[in-house]
Amino acid sequence: MKRVLVIGETCRDIFNYGVCDRLCPEAPVPIFKPYETIENPGMAMNVQKNIASMGVKANLITNKNWRSITKTRQIDQRTNHMFIRIDKNDDDYKKCDLKNVKFSSYDAVVISDYNKGFLSKEDIVLISNSHDCVFMDTKKILGPWCEKLLYIKININEYNKTKHNLTPEIEKKLIITLGSEGCKYNGVIYSVPRVDIKDTSGAGDTFVSGLVVNYIQTKDIEKAMVFANECATGVVQRRGVSIV
Repeated sequence: MKRVLVIGETCRDIFNYGVCDRLCPEAPVPIFKPYETIENPGMAMNVQKNIASMGVKANLITNKNWRSITKTRQIDQRTNHMFIRIDKNDDDYKKCDLKNVKFSSYDAVVISDYNKGFLSKEDIVLISNSHDCVFMDTKKILGPWCEKLLYIKININEYNKTKHNLTPEIEKKLIITLGSEGCKYNGVIYSVPRVDIKDTSGAGDTFVSGLVVNYIQTKDIEKAMVFANECATGVVQRRGVSIV
């Protein structure tokens, strides 16, 4: 069985679904009546669970206090409109400990970096020097420190924030997700069919999970991107954070 190591931050994603029938008399805001709560591990643990759902052994290095870090959404159950997201303990992810990690026992490593302080640039350099098949999904501004990674997945908004700092070596590693337009690699757009999008929460996690799983099976990045697009297209048609 193939084995993948996922490294990155984890939180609890909480979705409170309810209805809003009237405005508050004290202020021009809706009154929210919750009826259902759905909770999932998010961020790096969502990547791990997606990879495992595809039949690949997935281990995880993450912050031990992840249960205390919550992202709570208040959502209208009829329209799936999100009124507000409340983040708790979002500045308390601790530091990553990479001592005694046997990178050679894995077929690939996935860095799921939300840039919350859990992983430093030096940590990422260490990881990329320790394995020749490292994928990274990051919120950091890119730079020469990430040139030894195999592939880097970022979304179009993240690309626009970091494009001024890219080297040719980094550019050729970039896989840029474009939302409903699919993804882009080396100037080529890999499109997706139009679907009814209900929730994009966790779609990026699902994309990188499908990308890695298919790549270690086929060693063909184009096939892996097509598969990753299919995985992400499936989960955005469901509410909340979903598993493939």
